Amino acid sequence: MSNVNLGFIAKAALATATALLLLPVHVPAQATQSATKAGQSTSSATTEKGERWLHVRVICTDGKGDTVRVNVPLELAEKVLPAVNHDRLHNGKVRIDSSDINDVDLRALMDAIRTAKDGEYVTVQGSDNDVRVAKLGDHLIVHVVDKGGSKKSQVEVKVPMKVIVALLSAGKDELDLVAALHALGAQGDVELVSVKDSENTVKVWLDSKNVAD
Repeated sequence: MSNVNLGFIAKAALATATALLLLPVHVPAQATQSATKAGQSTSSATTEKGERWLHVRVICTDGKGDTVRVNVPLELAEKVLPAVNHDRLHNGKVRIDSSDINDVDLRALMDAIRTAKDGEYVTVQGSDNDVRVAKLGDHLIVHVVDKGGSKKSQVEVKVPMKVIVALLSAGKDELDLVAALHALGAQGDVELVSVKDSENTVKVWLDSKNVAD
């Protein structure tokens, strides 16, 4: 497999996680308030059976000590997302810049990975970054360590393969976020994204609780 294709595996996985990470940011204030009220109306931290919540927690470690927690029920996100039109996001889909994919057939690539055996597909050790892309069970795992500059960071992305397949179910040059969220709702509790650097610690995960840890 060429270096372009290997690199794009990492790009695709990171794009998936980034889309999930940015979702709460694009949800209108009214929708966020609705989510908060939904959480407050439940006396227990565990929601009704079958309800799934996407959580984002950002902890400032640069001395300010600020902590931001966002808790979004997937059902709400699936309903609100199609109504949000911002930049490349329209009708629940994100447009991909053709220059980013370098004529790679994303669907064929991910289908090949989905049906392949578990293993470590990419390992890159460089002076600025270390990158590892692997498949473990039904998950695609991307681990990136940025060693360059003063703001060293570590990123861990764990995305269920079914979510990636759903994400790529839209038309050409598009990512279907709503389909990905729907597929995500069928998953068990899972940590999707973990980011650590000199200024912030970010965690994105899915479970059945309406409050973050």
